[in-house]
Amino acid sequence: MKEKRSFPYVVVNKKQEATLKKNYPWVYGEEITERQGNFENGCITDVFNEKGSYLGSGLYSEHSKISIRILSRNANESFSDAFWKRRIQYALDYRFTVMQSDEINCCRLIFGEADGFPGLTVDRFNHILVTQVLSYGIDIRKDLLYSELVSQLKERGEDITGIYERNDSSIRDLEGLKRYEGWYEGLPHPESTEETIVENGITYLVDFKDGQKTGYFLDQKFNRRAVGSIAKNKTVLDCCTHTGSFALNAAKGGAKHVTAVDISAFALDQAKKHAEINGLSEKMDFIQADVFDLLDELKTNRKYQYDFIILDPPAFTKSRKTIDHAEKGYREINRKAMQLLPRGGYLATCSCSHFMSRERFEAMLQRAAEEANVELKQIECRQQGRDHPILWNVPETNYLKFYLFQIL
Repeated sequence: MKEKRSFPYVVVNKKQEATLKKNYPWVYGEEITERQGNFENGCITDVFNEKGSYLGSGLYSEHSKISIRILSRNANESFSDAFWKRRIQYALDYRFTVMQSDEINCCRLIFGEADGFPGLTVDRFNHILVTQVLSYGIDIRKDLLYSELVSQLKERGEDITGIYERNDSSIRDLEGLKRYEGWYEGLPHPESTEETIVENGITYLVDFKDGQKTGYFLDQKFNRRAVGSIAKNKTVLDCCTHTGSFALNAAKGGAKHVTAVDISAFALDQAKKHAEINGLSEKMDFIQADVFDLLDELKTNRKYQYDFIILDPPAFTKSRKTIDHAEKGYREINRKAMQLLPRGGYLATCSCSHFMSRERFEAMLQRAAEEANVELKQIECRQQGRDHPILWNVPETNYLKFYLFQIL
């Protein structure tokens, strides 16, 4: 087969072969035993085992530890423009199937490996697409991908007026890519880098230039709705509120009062603005503080003031090396919250780090409950929104864990 293929190829050891046969999509450089052909950064590369059997083809990366990101295991695939157009069609077909008509205007349209586009994120905020490219092979093909994405959306009656690139992540350094952000010049675009969206009936101003990630965390959409559904008549403390999304869903859901806490003054200013826009200011207040310190203060001075606490902290770890330290942080913040709540109170808690596995997170919550001398009655166990699909053969796509409990 090697002689019949036109692409350069690598041979991998048995360890890497085993993972590829489980449909894991990454080939690490240290597992490659042989390279043959003319390699160019970002080129299509075949992968074979030591006996010469074909294992798949993917995008070659000259600088990354991940040398090849598998695209297909079809030995007859030519990887022409038609291949990429089909991939975009599949991604859009999926969203237009699993999302409601009033949700498709604000959702993640492409979620990296889960949609067959390694290292590519595309979020939609009405008529604006915000993109992030973290792999060299995708970067050199972005003109085709962006053009086709806009074209196929237009065919579905969805007009795009601009693409904003948030290519400011340090991960691009590992790919030999420059960091930058700004409007994609291949399309006309508006001047403003803010967009007004509506999610769960709540209006937000998305700052996709200066906001975190692509400007707004779309993955918690349905979890916010779940919080709002049980917030009626509750006194709510929303920790790490960011721009106020969980707090606003609680307030709209009928909470008596909501206190939104964040260490960032910029985020709180945005949260206050959102409260005003939605007519919810009278039932909300905002505190700038370190959440760990505030929870200690509340335990000393105002225990049981709240009967519903929401914990949505940033990822405490982005590496397996720091997972033990991160687990201590998660356990501490959850224990403090559990101790603050009265019997019969409610807790929403989550982790957005894929390194913190569901099993480990649940074990941590059980230990926190034991230390707080409470019992956990589970209401719901949830994950990221369906526009962030999970591939069971790619653990990295399964990252968000969200739980609703009653405290006994």
